[in-house]
Amino acid sequence: MTTLFTSSATSVGREGRSVSSDGYLDLKLAQPKAVGGSGDGTNPEQLFAMGYSACFASALQAVAKSQGADLGDTSVTADVSLNREGADFGISVVLRVELPDALQNEQGRGLVEAAHQVCPYSRATRGNIPVELVVE
Repeated sequence: MTTLFTSSATSVGREGRSVSSDGYLDLKLAQPKAVGGSGDGTNPEQLFAMGYSACFASALQAVAKSQGADLGDTSVTADVSLNREGADFGISVVLRVELPDALQNEQGRGLVEAAHQVCPYSRATRGNIPVELVVE
């Protein structure tokens, strides 16, 4: 494996701050109201959703390009849920891919499935958390 680059961020708790090493991201963290927090800041699940949706969109573009497909204004939404698993917590993801009308078919579904095989986030989470793919 050859490292292309490394991103770094430092966080202090779920009620503190998270700051990237380059200073571009400096976020206040807060527990969501749904779990008893103030909701007055972002949370790790939102950050994971942003990263996963961006990574998946990039993988989808690469797969489409390799297959000669035009995605146009395709968007990917990642719904990341925090779940209770007995005494522990876990997450699950639903990736909602909005494809152009011309790709609302088997080809479009195939592109999404292929992207799920190559996306680094999908590869990292495979077998660890439930990920559902939805083509919209």
